[in-house]
Amino acid sequence: MMVLTTEKKALIWKSLNDTRGGIEPSEYKNYIFGIMFYKFLSEKAQTWLEGVDHKKSQIQNSDELFKAMQKKLGYIIRPGEMFSDWKKAIDEGKFNIAMVIDALSHFDQGVSQDAKENLAGIFDGMDLVSSRLGPSNQTRTATLVSWIKLLDKTKLDTQDNVSGDLYEYLIEMFANNSGAKSTDFYTPHQVSDIMARILTEGCERQREHTLYDPAMGSGSLLLTTSSYMHNIVAKEGIKFYGQEIITTTYNLARMNLMMHGVDYKDIDLRNADTLQNDWPNGPINGVDTPRLFDTVMVNPPYSLRWDNTSREDDPRFRYGVAPKSKADYAFLLHGLYHLKSNGRMAIVLPHGVLFRGAAEKKIRKQLLEHHNISAIIGLPANIFNNTAIPTVIMVLEKDRESDDILFVDASKGFEKYKNKNIFRQEDIDKIIETYRKREDVSRYSHVATMAEVIENDYNLNIPRYVDTFIPPKIIPLMDLEDQLNQLNKQLSVLEEDGQRIMTKYQEN
Repeated sequence: MMVLTTEKKALIWKSLNDTRGGIEPSEYKNYIFGIMFYKFLSEKAQTWLEGVDHKKSQIQNSDELFKAMQKKLGYIIRPGEMFSDWKKAIDEGKFNIAMVIDALSHFDQGVSQDAKENLAGIFDGMDLVSSRLGPSNQTRTATLVSWIKLLDKTKLDTQDNVSGDLYEYLIEMFANNSGAKSTDFYTPHQVSDIMARILTEGCERQREHTLYDPAMGSGSLLLTTSSYMHNIVAKEGIKFYGQEIITTTYNLARMNLMMHGVDYKDIDLRNADTLQNDWPNGPINGVDTPRLFDTVMVNPPYSLRWDNTSREDDPRFRYGVAPKSKADYAFLLHGLYHLKSNGRMAIVLPHGVLFRGAAEKKIRKQLLEHHNISAIIGLPANIFNNTAIPTVIMVLEKDRESDDILFVDASKGFEKYKNKNIFRQEDIDKIIETYRKREDVSRYSHVATMAEVIENDYNLNIPRYVDTFIPPKIIPLMDLEDQLNQLNKQLSVLEEDGQRIMTKYQEN
């Protein structure tokens, strides 16, 4: 099995940065991931062609051959337009950027009907005539040559998922270097890991499992959760659903899933506004018919402004309509609406959702009275790339009988790394173990009754339920007196020494 070491990945990242020029990381990633994905698809196509036994095959001509490729892979890449052909043309001094433009255009034309939702337009983020690549066709060609040469050196075995491993690593690195823009496409892996382990905790063996992320970014939450499902359901039994409003990020997600070995037939992703367009399904001809999922996970943009007008009749928001200035509960209610009765949901939100009043308090009260909130886990500040504010993971269930709530204060379990706080493995394990046992741990967790919540007027602020205060050590009065006497003696000695020095100085 091929393993891509941390050192190798870091070297690739450094080399990519050396060839970036003046292109912003948030734009540069669209080109690099596009070329990586074309290389991935091209190598799959080449492997398929090499595996066809032309003597025994019923394929009689090239047209039938490529129809068979399209049926099997969902797309066509012909010899002459493979990634290896680009590299060969570079070696022979015959390469031009027009070769790539034509190949991507032909790829779009060759996508099969049943693969269009997942492959059509997937390279649209690569603007190959943009002046950002260079002021002339010659300089843009030279830029592309440097990227193709670099990625050609990266030998990726698709069977060992090395391509997906590198892709995920580069997504994280681009997020770390994109500042606030990283919120568009990436949830830190440690947070994804906590959510995934919670979502899969206690799941029983099953034939099929559906995952849904209504603000999926690059799809990392979906993939991390699926990685914990493989002992519960066969890989081909996991179905991925998601929606993303930003087109280039939506394309990243499609690439990311497929480069991790997910078959396009198991993916159903959309490029649209989740809050404005209730997909999947929802009301059809006036009948409330939402598609329901086993697992919902989401890390939405925090306190997003949204159009909340005329939402009273939207069945997603039957508990109430989130305020225009903060869509946090709109995302939560959308996810809960699409959750199966025995499913589980995890969402990352800012602390304010726990205690803000007005419309949000009404929604929070409805969630509590319907027993939907199972756990609230407080995370450290400054663990995300795009914000330093502390956040929480809220765990929800649809038809839960128990009305208690597990509060976990994990805000102090981290270590400093450069300008960020990061979880250690023991911090993550402690969160999961506490969630599993669902019990009180001094200054860390508390299982609150509904009576406690009502007493606190439906305020869920974690310090109301988990007392993390460590009382100062009480020093007996006699000990304090002894310490004061010792300090006075030391002060007297210092004063005498100081006086001697001053006297000697004056005499000289």
